[in-house]
Amino acid sequence: MIRVRFAPSPTGFVHVGNVRTALFNFLYSKKGNGTFVLRIEDTDVERSKRDYEINLINDLKWIGIEWDEGPDIGGKFGPYRQSERVEVYRKYAERLIAEDKAYYCFCSKEELEKQKEGAMKQGNSPVYVDKCRNLDIEESKIRIKKGEKAAVRFKIQRNIYIEFKDMIRGNVKIDSNLLIDPVIVRSNGIPAYNFSVVIDDSLMKINLVIRGEDHLSNTSLQILIYKAIGIKPPEFAHLSMVMGPDNTKLSKRHGSTSIFQFRENGYLQQALFNYLALLGWSPDNGKEILLKHELISAFDLNKVSKSSAIFDYKKLQWMNREHIRLMNDEELGNVMTSFLEKRGIKFNHEIETFKWIGQASKVLSNYKHLLTEISEDFKEFISIDYSKELIKKIKDSETSIKVVSMFFEEISVLDSPIEFSKVAEILKKIQVQTKIKGKELYHPLRIALTGKESGIEFKEYIPIIERGSTLNIEPCVKNMKYRLMAFLK
Repeated sequence: MIRVRFAPSPTGFVHVGNVRTALFNFLYSKKGNGTFVLRIEDTDVERSKRDYEINLINDLKWIGIEWDEGPDIGGKFGPYRQSERVEVYRKYAERLIAEDKAYYCFCSKEELEKQKEGAMKQGNSPVYVDKCRNLDIEESKIRIKKGEKAAVRFKIQRNIYIEFKDMIRGNVKIDSNLLIDPVIVRSNGIPAYNFSVVIDDSLMKINLVIRGEDHLSNTSLQILIYKAIGIKPPEFAHLSMVMGPDNTKLSKRHGSTSIFQFRENGYLQQALFNYLALLGWSPDNGKEILLKHELISAFDLNKVSKSSAIFDYKKLQWMNREHIRLMNDEELGNVMTSFLEKRGIKFNHEIETFKWIGQASKVLSNYKHLLTEISEDFKEFISIDYSKELIKKIKDSETSIKVVSMFFEEISVLDSPIEFSKVAEILKKIQVQTKIKGKELYHPLRIALTGKESGIEFKEYIPIIERGSTLNIEPCVKNMKYRLMAFLK
């Protein structure tokens, strides 16, 4: 049975590159009816915070990633926070020491720094010189009992090649002589990443590790630790990095990078889910707009590219608009509420209101892609900013003011809301009576109704303001009668 995991550190807001890794794990496990585990690697005691963990969990849930085992829901292989598993790591470290596969290292930070500086001066890589590798274990234990602080280092087997097959990158081969004896338990008793991750993955029965290529250098070392504790390593699949449009590592200078920022900026969760799933992979049919169940069904880890994935913000914005159009009106209206409330727009939470908000948002999505932008454009339905130049332009034209006045006369006797079919009928009547048509007919009305010379088509705009004016929205939506009365006064 497939068992995969996502194991983030709660040291800040979750980056989209990490979420892409979580997403690929999720898709692969769901496609194969496997188990997806969320594990929190919080052994960085200075930087890890529970608030970050809460935010991380909320962000993953918001985007649509669910797990089968984790710190919030439990599971038979818990606990799922590394900070709660320190005793487990200690026992394995003691076992490796007893089997002469690890040793105590008494080197101070100052000594290690001098070693590093000396190696770099000679043009060599800063490596550990194995000073404590061959210390007598009993003497080391005596020193520990006397209160000396010591880290635990893993003893790398020399003069061998570590080989493994990566599901994305193919065969990988590393010379063990290029590896230094790594610290697996720090002098404060806290385990190091390369040790704790092996113990956790083995005890949690993880049989495939899908993670970023920045971990590729750790894999050979971890395989040696697996073998040292007598456990078969899992399979590995290392995903390419997510890069910015300039082909450098995606960072804040490119734009939003955290799920929180994308959410605040008005991206739909299903759009971001869809877009991240296609970073480095695409379905055989080439389709780009896919819903969650379609992505699960189509996902194929064997077809993930080893080339870097470029994060294209414009492509994501386009995808966001496409997903806006796929939503039903009521659902979209519900999503829009928080953005509208931030703009000072208040309304009763009724189905008809939500449907209207959804309909209006879809119309505005023809011009804007993000929910924040769409919420800003709602002012078109509420307030009208007539410039003196445009008012003068219409009122100084005998033809233009005639069209506006005749149209107002016709609608002033009608009950609101006025259907667009009636509007079309009135415009046809005016055209017949005055012989005015085309731009000379429509342009004055556009300016009088919207305060703009261009914008949303009448067949979409008029139904929105007419229907919206009957709903309990504050500030109220202005219908045609109100707008023309204000314009003509």
